[in-house]
Amino acid sequence: MMLVVTTENIPGYRVTEVKGEVFGLVVRSRGIGGNLVAGLRSLAGGEIHEYTSMLEDARKQAVDRLVKNAQAMGSNAIVMMRFDSSELAQTMSEIVAYGTGVVVEKID
Repeated sequence: MMLVVTTENIPGYRVTEVKGEVFGLVVRSRGIGGNLVAGLRSLAGGEIHEYTSMLEDARKQAVDRLVKNAQAMGSNAIVMMRFDSSELAQTMSEIVAYGTGVVVEKID
């Protein structure tokens, strides 16, 4: 199991080794139908569920890729995890999950 935290330290654990920066990147675009429905919904105002769902899925996938990257480096935890996002070409969203891969051991 990979511990993933947004803090610098993990209570009850000690960092024994820093493996380095780890990240997971996802770029997503809604199809033309999804963009059309979302565009119509935006005229009425409120939450645009089609984009919310897409971005939630993208974040989950970015975290999954982050964990795989950290495991490949020999980490068993990720500290200082953050998300970043941006728009590409007005039709795509980029989601990045990043942090520091570390090796931790439980403090007795």
